[in-house]
Amino acid sequence: MPSMPDTAPDTILFDGVCNLCNGFVQFVIRHDPEGRFRFAALQSEAAQAVLADLGLDPAALPREPESVLLVSGGRLYSHSTAVLRIARRLGGVWQLAGLGWLMPRRWRDGLYRFVARNRYRWFGRQESCMLPTPALKARFL
Repeated sequence: MPSMPDTAPDTILFDGVCNLCNGFVQFVIRHDPEGRFRFAALQSEAAQAVLADLGLDPAALPREPESVLLVSGGRLYSHSTAVLRIARRLGGVWQLAGLGWLMPRRWRDGLYRFVARNRYRWFGRQESCMLPTPALKARFL
């Protein structure tokens, strides 16, 4: 019998106290009315369980995460690769971000890390992770 395609939503793991990361999550939510993505703050137990299910030791992650992580099809993607894959899944005009694939990964990730290292200074941080509204609660782990 042929296997059915995986219809489970992809999971975006993000720094829950980072204003830039929270803005990115809000952006994805606004442009993903079909609910192709679900979300969990990296600081949450749910995110730690997702990472453990992938065979990763959550304790080995940096205390201040520098990357949005994407779990898709049982694989983990990070840095610019995660962002480009998310943009591609959003479809429409956001697929133009796919031009980023033309840049060497080392350059893409270097730019990503530069922004990540400065994100608290440029965009600020919150004291605690964001709480989803009741309407969005089902999209968060």
